[in-house]
Amino acid sequence: MKDDLGKEEDRPTDDDQELPPDEATEEVAESETEAAVEVEEDLDKMLGDTRRQRDEYLELAQRTKADFENYRKRMVQDVASASDRGKKEIIGQLLPVLDNLERAQEAARSHDQESQDDQISDGVRLVQDELGGIVKRAGVESFEPDGEQFDPNLHEAVMTKSEEGVDTGTVVEVVQKGYRYHDHVIRHAKVVVAE
Repeated sequence: MKDDLGKEEDRPTDDDQELPPDEATEEVAESETEAAVEVEEDLDKMLGDTRRQRDEYLELAQRTKADFENYRKRMVQDVASASDRGKKEIIGQLLPVLDNLERAQEAARSHDQESQDDQISDGVRLVQDELGGIVKRAGVESFEPDGEQFDPNLHEAVMTKSEEGVDTGTVVEVVQKGYRYHDHVIRHAKVVVAE
């Protein structure tokens, strides 16, 4: 149908028909409720998945912590055990030295002076040889830097003295020899250095 101006009137079609207000409100409310239930179910599922994942990670972290604690305890025991084995080995090697010192003391108590001097000298030499062998087998070596240039990493200057024909800073006398274990200095050599 056309209006007075010749335009066609808009007529409502079946699609455009509005529902009564009560039915429309119910339908919207029902649709919103269904959507809310779906969202809530999705959130519950996600929350459940997240909790399971959290529990798995927590269990993994607790197991890892326990494993590390056990490893740490085992390492402490291993280090203590290795230290004890090393001490026992060194002590076992030093016992014969103690025996020889006792023999030297017994020889010192003997009455024959000339024989006593020889026995004491032999006893002391025997003890020195045994101790030197033990130290050498352990990887320790002595060094006497006589004639070398002074090195504060290896030497300890106890005195300086003027010496003709010798460069300044040269070791002219070793008061006490030094010892090193591989590349580590155990005791610096005590030396007299030329000035």
